[in-house]
Amino acid sequence: MDSERIINIAVVVSGLDEEYQYNTICGINNFALEHNINVSYFAAFGGMVGSRTFDIGEVSIYNLIDYTRFDGVLLMTNTFGDKEIRTRILERVRSAHIPTVIFESHEFPEFYDIRIDNFSVMKKLVNHIIQFHGAKVINFVSGPLPNPEGKARYDAFRAAMEENGLPIDEERIYYGDFKSYDGKLAVDEFAASGKELPDAFICANDSMALTVVSSLEKLGYKVPDDVMVTGFDNTFNARNCSPAMTSVKRPLYKAGFQAAEVLLNVINGIEQPHSITLEAAPVFSESCGCRNEEHDDLIAYKKVTYRKTEVTNSNILMINRLTAGLAETETASECFDVIEKLIGELECEKFQLCLSEDWQDAFNSAPVISEPNAYKSYMTAPLIWDKGQRRSVGYYPSSNMFPEGFEERSCINYFLPLHFGDRCLGYYIITNGDFPIYSLLCHTLTMTLSNSIENIRKLFHLNKAMDELNRLYVIDPLCNIYNRNGFINIADDMFRECVANGKEMLLSFIDMDGLKFINDNYGHNEGDFAIQRLASIISSCCGRGSICARFGGDEFIIFSTNASQGAVEALEHRFNTELENINKLVKKPYVISASIGSIVTKAGEHDTLYSIIKMADEKMYEIKRQKKLARKSEKV
Repeated sequence: MDSERIINIAVVVSGLDEEYQYNTICGINNFALEHNINVSYFAAFGGMVGSRTFDIGEVSIYNLIDYTRFDGVLLMTNTFGDKEIRTRILERVRSAHIPTVIFESHEFPEFYDIRIDNFSVMKKLVNHIIQFHGAKVINFVSGPLPNPEGKARYDAFRAAMEENGLPIDEERIYYGDFKSYDGKLAVDEFAASGKELPDAFICANDSMALTVVSSLEKLGYKVPDDVMVTGFDNTFNARNCSPAMTSVKRPLYKAGFQAAEVLLNVINGIEQPHSITLEAAPVFSESCGCRNEEHDDLIAYKKVTYRKTEVTNSNILMINRLTAGLAETETASECFDVIEKLIGELECEKFQLCLSEDWQDAFNSAPVISEPNAYKSYMTAPLIWDKGQRRSVGYYPSSNMFPEGFEERSCINYFLPLHFGDRCLGYYIITNGDFPIYSLLCHTLTMTLSNSIENIRKLFHLNKAMDELNRLYVIDPLCNIYNRNGFINIADDMFRECVANGKEMLLSFIDMDGLKFINDNYGHNEGDFAIQRLASIISSCCGRGSICARFGGDEFIIFSTNASQGAVEALEHRFNTELENINKLVKKPYVISASIGSIVTKAGEHDTLYSIIKMADEKMYEIKRQKKLARKSEKV
């Protein structure tokens, strides 16, 4: 295989803000950058806000992936708590028939796997708490059971309890989702139960264990004096909290690095072991009453902690400014301008905002649950920020994923979903920037962008609705010309200008002849037809500087500025000619006819628009009266 060819791999993961994902991803990325690999992460933050509807929109990003466009895929499906989503992803990967490495699962013989023995190492930890520390009453904070790691650790807990002859109280088991907030919920549930304090809280990961400790302390309990707490993963925070957490040490960075190595070798046709089990071991530390001398260097710990605090404060400020700026936008263009100004603070090379082609339409996409593809066939990228330069892409097939195609270089790309509830709006891509994995506020940024785009969409439709209401307020729906309200609103300004500048104005008042005869003899539909044809003639007689309107049921009006005495004759000649032509054209059993009265005048100091209208109206009725007298004399 050509050593210069860029290898493109996809990584599917849930959540980016936990240490497990961070350390594993760092291993993948370092291997990729050393070996000319272009990595694309597709990530969501499911289960974060306690809303099933929100999660449907969040996981839409996984439906974007066209696996056939990649040379291989790494599946971190052990980070998923939802079995249905995992199953859907696995089915699509299988159908793509590309090399695949999966983390922490040996259930799929068609995939290569990298894992630890979760069951054995968790059982050792539980046995230590029971046999060495004499624990008899234990609360267990579980991970999601559809998750293979969550299930293995849960099974290990039950097996250790049974083998040691201890009863399992189902009410002392809290089923979490590996999220830190689950630790608080577990303690809240225990406190509400009224049960006695257990000897230990054994947690399926460190994130939940750390929150269990802080929640217990808020209730006045001391760890480990009153109750022991254990975790799993031996993360940086777990090692350096006080008390230091008893946990399970696992080679996360190595797992990511080796998984990427196995995948590359398989892609290149180099034989690899189908399953690799990495070492993991319990670390007995202060939270269970043991002592562990393997602490991080204090100076290094201070530097890391200060850096995290500094970065978090900076990110909070950036998102607050972004939120404030977006709140003032009223158009899509203004929204994208605000986003562009703050992209540089993400410290990335490239940022691409990708939206469904019809994202501004009302309810542009069906929910993911009923439309598996989620994304429209075409997307638009209104904002591409590339090393400080801005451009856009009008439309591109969503199957391309990247608006401008895959980069012909080694890159790290993060795809994150934009949605409102279960409605897919699009996604954004951060290239060669670690913000998605180092910042605790990546999900907050994503929700801020999603909400602002949804607000613009709603404002767009609100403005359309207001425009339509305004149109209905000033436009006659039958004739599609101004109604009385519209005429007065516009003509009043025209009248004032004529008065101010001493201009002559023309005003014609038109009344349809014989509308009652048409309605009574041919029906109201024919009456409406006749009115519409008359309105179209009146509209066609309106030139520049003129306005026409339906003033009443069968009454119309034309108002022109800067008129001359010859304008009346020209207007009425054209009007009568058009009437004659329309009757020849439609060939109805009745005649469309109207009387028109016109005046050209300069308004005096005490004149008003209504007084001028009244003058034209009186002239029109005089003409109508003369026409009636003429018809009577013809009959005589």
